[in-house]
Amino acid sequence: MHALIAYHSDYEHTEHVAEAIAAGAKAILLEHDISGSVIVRQAEHVSLEDMRFADVLIFGSPVHMGSMAWQMKKLVDLGAKFWMEGALEGKIGGVFATYGGFGGAGGGVEQALIGLHANFLEQGMLVCGFPRSLTGFSEAGIHWGLAVRTGNEEGMPEGISDASLIAARAYGAYVLETALRVQQ
Repeated sequence: MHALIAYHSDYEHTEHVAEAIAAGAKAILLEHDISGSVIVRQAEHVSLEDMRFADVLIFGSPVHMGSMAWQMKKLVDLGAKFWMEGALEGKIGGVFATYGGFGGAGGGVEQALIGLHANFLEQGMLVCGFPRSLTGFSEAGIHWGLAVRTGNEEGMPEGISDASLIAARAYGAYVLETALRVQQ
């Protein structure tokens, strides 16, 4: 079982979330004594072969003006080469986003998550949301995936709560467990 976690990060927040997701995924590999790998890589360093090799793809982005960062969109567009050959069909996908935003609004986080999911669905992948039964749903869960607030109510970078990192680990574990169930 091989998982690729690809992300873009502006203030290292999305990177920290990606690492927490990887920790949850790795814990599942260890728990089930399954050989494999969990690779965490910035979007600009992901190749087509990285995506082809992975059984699980988890993409993450900060929210930029209500959408994913252009670096993630570039990776999505690169992966479009697989569409004609169906190379990603049946793989498991998960998505996450970090956001600031003014006030209590989500700053476009749902649109960013939906955009990432749309790519996976177009490729024929099976996608994972964030079920409310997972640890951390009330802090960083949304049915589309993991949504981690990193800004204060004035929209300035603030950081990541411990509860959000716990939710990220739970999400990584959930996506890997889902992939194991599908593989059986």
